[in-house]
Amino acid sequence: MSDTSTIKSKKPAPQAPSASNFIRSIIETDLAAGKHAARTWGGKPGPAATHAGAPPDPAKIRTRFPPEPNGYLHIGHAKSICLNFGLARDYGGFCHLRFDDTNPEKEEQEYVDSILDAVRWLGFDWGGHLYYASDYFEHLYGFAENLIERGLAYVDSQSAEEMRANRGSFAEIGKNSPYRDRPAAENLRLLREMRGGTHADGAHVLRAKIDMASPNINLRDPAMYRIRHAAHHRTGDKWCIYPTYDWAHGVSDALENITHSICTLEFEDHRPLYDWFNERLAEGGQLQRPLPQQIEFARLNLTYVVLSKRKLIQLVEEKHVDGWDDPRMPTLVGARRRGYTPESFHLFAERIGVSKADSWIDYSVLEDCVREDLNQRAERRIAVLDPVKLVIDNYPENQEEECHAPNHPQKPELGKRVVPFSNELWIEREDFTETPPKGYFRLFPGNSVRLRYGYVVKCTGCEKDARGNVTAVHCEYAPDTKSGTPGADKVKVKGNIHWISARHACTAEVRLYDRLFKVPNPGAERDFLEDLNPDSKKIITARLEPAVKNAKLEERFQFERHGYFVADLRDSKPGAPVFNRAVTLRDSWSAAPKR
Repeated sequence: MSDTSTIKSKKPAPQAPSASNFIRSIIETDLAAGKHAARTWGGKPGPAATHAGAPPDPAKIRTRFPPEPNGYLHIGHAKSICLNFGLARDYGGFCHLRFDDTNPEKEEQEYVDSILDAVRWLGFDWGGHLYYASDYFEHLYGFAENLIERGLAYVDSQSAEEMRANRGSFAEIGKNSPYRDRPAAENLRLLREMRGGTHADGAHVLRAKIDMASPNINLRDPAMYRIRHAAHHRTGDKWCIYPTYDWAHGVSDALENITHSICTLEFEDHRPLYDWFNERLAEGGQLQRPLPQQIEFARLNLTYVVLSKRKLIQLVEEKHVDGWDDPRMPTLVGARRRGYTPESFHLFAERIGVSKADSWIDYSVLEDCVREDLNQRAERRIAVLDPVKLVIDNYPENQEEECHAPNHPQKPELGKRVVPFSNELWIEREDFTETPPKGYFRLFPGNSVRLRYGYVVKCTGCEKDARGNVTAVHCEYAPDTKSGTPGADKVKVKGNIHWISARHACTAEVRLYDRLFKVPNPGAERDFLEDLNPDSKKIITARLEPAVKNAKLEERFQFERHGYFVADLRDSKPGAPVFNRAVTLRDSWSAAPKR
């Protein structure tokens, strides 16, 4: 579908209860009509209940999140997770987590584990309803034999090229396979041989017998089983045939008594096939009614990222990033290392809403949700990212004292922390200049500023090295101007800068992450790799106040003036944290010139 609109960042509004949308309207209509009241958990054949070993549990609705275990979840999946689990929560139902593990050549246990962790990290619980499509392989196979016996499926022995040619196009109807009218007994024999490993990959395909002249190409005798002599990460070498997504997915929904099967718009044309399989099985007594209803919504289109699994794999394998959990990646493991929070994703999903209309969401909307959440939860700390020494010449060299700074300016209940003060401090290099431009109120010779939480100081000059670089700034302080003491404000200044005592500061690696791509739509006009942002990662050595030396893994702070940072989950060590920048204090992209 074409891009019809772009949602851009705006001033965050207070979070409200879940807004109504067309999916909620469908669910509420179904509940009012009692559509699923007669549905019983563990009904015929009910393999999911047996698999879970759980007693019957009342549920008004059932949704599901069905990821393929062939990669790491990304930001688009977060929208689907919040939607499916949120609907089940709000309407007294359950959301199943079911792995669509029908492609053994691309699936790994590593991906299964990462998906489980990601869903838990987002704050959702499947409550014992964890399933796999492979749980239903025997049921699917039995159903396939039933369809063959009823003349609704057949084994096709054409080559892949022949089937592709005979399928037709949007402008030309398909042609029946020469094997379409094979007797049921022969089809059953061949299918059983396929299952038993008698035939090579590609020798035969089981297809549904629907309509080769259908205007919907998905209904032109779609494949149900293909031969694949490949080990499965759960079933091992038990199977030599594996079900296609279209065959396994809808039937799995029905077996689990899913009421509302929510997916993205690219599956809209597959819905007639979804319904055809389930209707035929219900007619034969294999499935119970009411059957699941597939509902499609617009997928997440986010600027400045790529969400294509193929492209994400390419980024990792070609080492354009430092793995799936690189904080620049749009994966959930990457977002977590970046410092994003589960709550920020909940807020993001709520803010962008759910609709049928395709649209682009500006990345700044997500960043604003991260800022809004971290502003509330992150305590404040001082960090100097580009340090230069500030020497207070009239402060006793061996003296030190305590200054006090609030842990959170909007939350006085969090108290204050001690910030040591001495005669040598670290300040930001940009906070001093010898030739100030108009409107510059920080340090320059003859000018006074307040050291935040400390004293007013007056700049007296600087030292330089042989190349003319400033190596130290000199000043004198006014002893009776300490913040929080009587009369501290009698000296009026326009500038206010932050600082850290040099003898107390801790040194830490800080990673300044930015957007991975420099254009809103990477790859729209050329190879997407050409749109990589060369400034997406910068590693510096910073000076931090001593209070952060023992930061815990994933502990988040606002470094005053610089943004929100997190102690890296993987590389931080006790007493030696490594910090990643989650997001700057303000959107630096909207007003910036196009890169």
